[in-house]
Amino acid sequence: LTGAAKLVVVIAIFLLTFYVISQVFEIKMDSNLGHIFARSALDAAARSTKPPRYKCGIAKACPEKHFAFKMSSGAANVVGPKICVEDNVLMSGVKNNVGRGINVALVNGKTGELLDTKFFDMWGGGVFTFTAFRKEENNLLRLNEEARKLIAELGSTSITNLGFRDNWVFCGGKGIKTKSPFEQHIKNNKDTNKYEGWPEVVEMEGCIPQKQD
Repeated sequence: LTGAAKLVVVIAIFLLTFYVISQVFEIKMDSNLGHIFARSALDAAARSTKPPRYKCGIAKACPEKHFAFKMSSGAANVVGPKICVEDNVLMSGVKNNVGRGINVALVNGKTGELLDTKFFDMWGGGVFTFTAFRKEENNLLRLNEEARKLIAELGSTSITNLGFRDNWVFCGGKGIKTKSPFEQHIKNNKDTNKYEGWPEVVEMEGCIPQKQD
């Protein structure tokens, strides 16, 4: 009888221990599952509220038959210029195809395809090559009145008063009938310059209408 009583006590202790462990484990599992579900809900909410990314990182999507673009002028030796079209970075410091002076990217107006990139160091005596915009071959021009006139024909209005160390970004097109809406210009002014001897960076983005036949 004593042995039987001890066995009953052992079994009771075992069952009690098993019950306690199972209850604790169940509570822990419930807690973990609740944490997982709560985290999943937060992640889903974050994904639903995260703003969408558009081409070149512009603020809103472009309509059909338009090319998304974004460009910045750079400033002094602190920030380099950058040009992006249709989510393709055409010119940047990372691509190692920019320099001081005027940086130009030539893009096919129908397809958005990059045709050429160049930069012209005007301080070092650089020249503009406008063979892509005019029929004449080997047409080399400095930024004189004739060069300014050619750029104005692409839709620029600021080119006529563009001065030394001004920051300027412009997007125009051959055969444009009106002035381009895509142009920003900050004059070099020692009283307002953000960097010593240089104005702040100029940034511009938008949607370029696709050229139609």
